[in-house]
Amino acid sequence: MNTEILLVHPHSPQHSIVEHAAAILRRGGLVAFPTETVYGLGANALDPAAVQRIFIAKGRPSNNPLIVHVATIQAARELTTAWPDAAQSLAKHFWPGPLTIILPKAESVPDLVTGGGPTVAVRIPNHPVALALLTAAECPIAAPSANRSTELSSTKAEHVLNSLGGRIEMILDGGPTLGGLESSVVDLSGSVPTLLRPGLISPHDLRQVLPELQLASHLHLNDEAGSPVSTGTEQSTEPFLSPGLMSKHYSPRAILESRAADGYCRVQELLSDGAAIGWLRWGHQTALRHPRLKVMDMPIASIEYGSCLYAKLHDLDRANVTHIVLDLPPAEEHWLAIRDRLRRASSVWIEALPKG
Repeated sequence: MNTEILLVHPHSPQHSIVEHAAAILRRGGLVAFPTETVYGLGANALDPAAVQRIFIAKGRPSNNPLIVHVATIQAARELTTAWPDAAQSLAKHFWPGPLTIILPKAESVPDLVTGGGPTVAVRIPNHPVALALLTAAECPIAAPSANRSTELSSTKAEHVLNSLGGRIEMILDGGPTLGGLESSVVDLSGSVPTLLRPGLISPHDLRQVLPELQLASHLHLNDEAGSPVSTGTEQSTEPFLSPGLMSKHYSPRAILESRAADGYCRVQELLSDGAAIGWLRWGHQTALRHPRLKVMDMPIASIEYGSCLYAKLHDLDRANVTHIVLDLPPAEEHWLAIRDRLRRASSVWIEALPKG
């Protein structure tokens, strides 16, 4: 399949281009498009055959649900069987925006979209191209991140092409996405509102609207040395409650080591072993130069850090490094989304040096 790439103005998308993409969606095709978070891979959410093509193109497990994007609150309500006051409050404060809400699904939502589960994840994106596409398509759009399953999310059209070229009909190139991290996911289907996936909206900001919000049990600021946190569902057919919960996710091709300390020493060790290294340096680290070392300094602020994280990991993969050493940011709540992504992306996670 030839993947068509069309440049679209990120703020004033051209009607003819958007209508062309919408026509592809209406006839069951796949279109990648920018949002305020990352690029999404869209299909008509009410067309099971089209939705199935998303799973095939991404190599995505069938029990991993998709987020359904809509243009209005009313369109979101039509996909659910319940719309509590908490959903209305969150929607009024954060939509359009990087918030996904989980609610009991309506019968019109195919089981493929929800991974076989009884709930549906919905949001209104805050990007002119995404909103124009939703309006033109006149259907809800199921859209996970536009990349192969478990790999890095795409924040540029070239990332999408490298991952899904030849597997989808079209990429709408609206330039780099600004947010850089996926949406926050709040589950309202149970008795207690729960943050399942941290994202661009902080827990603090969510609690200003929903004081009773709790963090899911798998969200930890501190972890012992070892492998990433697992939800334990990858080896079963039980549906995930939310996207973004697989233990391996958001991963570069290179081996990623996330370390709270000793990054400089670890880089030296790997260089002495002959490896090609990428170092995502954070804070006041000692300078080091070597022909097999590519150093990138990460922003000190969490918002800027999240905005560029995936892009820098993509750049290091393109540089063909074999290992990436990343200096972990602090275990503080405003870094929760970034640390969640890094836990799932990392082959090695060292929260603290061994004592003694």
